[in-house]
Amino acid sequence: MAKNQHLLPYAARPDFRVGRAEELTGRDRRLYRFLEILPGAASWFSLVGMVLASIYAPFFAAYFIIAFAVFWVLKTAFLSYHLRHNWKRLKHHMTIDWKVMIERFECGHLYQLIILPFYNEPEEVIDASLKALSEVNYDRKSMIIVLAREERAGEASRLVAENMKAKWAATFGGFHVSSHPADIPGEIAGKGSNATWAAEEARKHILDPHGIRYNHTLVSIFDIDTVVYPEYFNCLVWHFMTAPRPLKSSFQPVPIFNNNMWEASALARVVAMSSTFWEMVQQERPERMATFSSHSVSFQALYEVGYWQTNMVSEDSRIYWNLLIANNGEYDVIPLSYPVSMDANVGKTFFGTIKNIYKQHRRWTYGVENFVYVVYHFTKNKTIPRGRRIRIALQQAEGYWSMVTNPIMLIILGWAPIFFGGRVFHETVLSYNLPIVVRDLLIVAMFGLVISSIISLTLIPERPGNKSRFLYVVMALQWVLVPVTMVIFSAIPGLDAQTRLMLGKYMGFWVTPKHRDGPVQILEKV
Repeated sequence: MAKNQHLLPYAARPDFRVGRAEELTGRDRRLYRFLEILPGAASWFSLVGMVLASIYAPFFAAYFIIAFAVFWVLKTAFLSYHLRHNWKRLKHHMTIDWKVMIERFECGHLYQLIILPFYNEPEEVIDASLKALSEVNYDRKSMIIVLAREERAGEASRLVAENMKAKWAATFGGFHVSSHPADIPGEIAGKGSNATWAAEEARKHILDPHGIRYNHTLVSIFDIDTVVYPEYFNCLVWHFMTAPRPLKSSFQPVPIFNNNMWEASALARVVAMSSTFWEMVQQERPERMATFSSHSVSFQALYEVGYWQTNMVSEDSRIYWNLLIANNGEYDVIPLSYPVSMDANVGKTFFGTIKNIYKQHRRWTYGVENFVYVVYHFTKNKTIPRGRRIRIALQQAEGYWSMVTNPIMLIILGWAPIFFGGRVFHETVLSYNLPIVVRDLLIVAMFGLVISSIISLTLIPERPGNKSRFLYVVMALQWVLVPVTMVIFSAIPGLDAQTRLMLGKYMGFWVTPKHRDGPVQILEKV
């Protein structure tokens, strides 16, 4: 890592890259530890409080649950509206000839630096990602690939990296294999530490020796299973050239987890597509967005904050918060409404799939550590407008709280006053009507799943010849699983993650295993 002189003033603070309370001292440590406890405590207080209210104040609990069910219906309608809107935008963006769109700009000076961190993923997964990059409708001689391996993965990963370099290096303007050392003090093993090492390697061995300017370089950090679409980089360049402040912006595509959709189980498909839908909804609300998984950003912006944090789990979204805070709030996420394809999370067995999905979503929901980081630095960086600090903090708090509590309240607590309310409550008309009213409201909310079902079928690649047409029917009906998946793969892993953070049982980075039984197919159209 280069010396700190290149960092933005706020990014040079010793606590800027804090990952855990134990890395601080004194009042700062106590504040950070309080913030680590807060999300889990709020979620547990809400859930336990509703049970206690059902026992000691069943009338209040019943009316609250009905009001909450009404709120859920309205929220479902709101999210469905945004989902449909982004689906239409995605369809439109996939029909645009982005190469023609950027011809009006002087953009021949731009380089594309693509970082592909990997651990022990199969060679065919890496090869498919590189093959897609080799087929983009873009000048491949201005593309630089950094295949970022982990030394701790051993000799097998080194051989895979060398095989890939031998096969693909001549296709691109540059191809570098970086090897992230194991056990660097202060780091946790994970994507963030690997990507940071790879970016600095690219700076020292490619950008600086060839005089490539940092503000002329766009970095795309892709999960190793990411398959790009032919117009991705042209779309990226257009948004970069038209952004109000391109060097203070990150660019977020829509991750569609459909590389292996025809091989995945119904459970894996629903969970994967639900994640895609959430990102599509967020693309219509850019003021609430943070970067997620695969995304792009200028090298200059990364360099000014010291790249990704190496001491925490959710580096993909943390880098956005690093950039926002270091730039005193003057930083954006720009939605591309253009897809990249990734793998649905599957295991070798059905129960292996359940285990993998749970662990992946526990890692994703451990992103609550970003709430802690953001609020802590909002108390320090008073240059960011107070109104924006308050709005972001409340949005983050509500998001992590509702993710954990709402599904459990809807599925379980709707019945709590019936079981715990006592004889007086049971003799009332309210007691009789409560489950009927909640049921009817949730049935209305379920109509949002019809929209989800229709849109999901348009995001599935063409059916392979060895798959039955009947699978389309299964894929349409599989959305009845959503109430179950919301609890098992959103609320419970989220509560698990928040509880671990609350108790100081910090998580490490869990690498999602990749399994494919067939070739990757991408969408021709939506």
